[in-house]
Amino acid sequence: MFVHVVEARYIRDYIIWLRFNDGAEGEVDLSDELEGEVFGPLRDAERFKRFSIACHTLTWDNGADFAPEFLRERVAVAV
Repeated sequence: MFVHVVEARYIRDYIIWLRFNDGAEGEVDLSDELEGEVFGPLRDAERFKRFSIACHTLTWDNGADFAPEFLRERVAVAV
C-alpha cells in the first residue's frame, strides 16, 4: 500500500497533526528538519503554517515537501 497524507492540521510551533490513508494519525514535529535552502525558509512560522496537501503529502509554496513515508514513520515513532 502506498502511504498518502489525507488530512493535516497545524497544531503549534512546527508541529502538524496528520492522518494517513492507512488510518494512522498523530502529531509530527518537523522543527529538526527545517534546514537548508529548501526547508530553511519554513522556519518563518507564518510561512510554515501555509502548507497544503498535494501529491499525497505536505507541500509549501516554495516547493518544499516531505515524502509521505517519512512523515508516516515520524508519526509511528510518536505514537
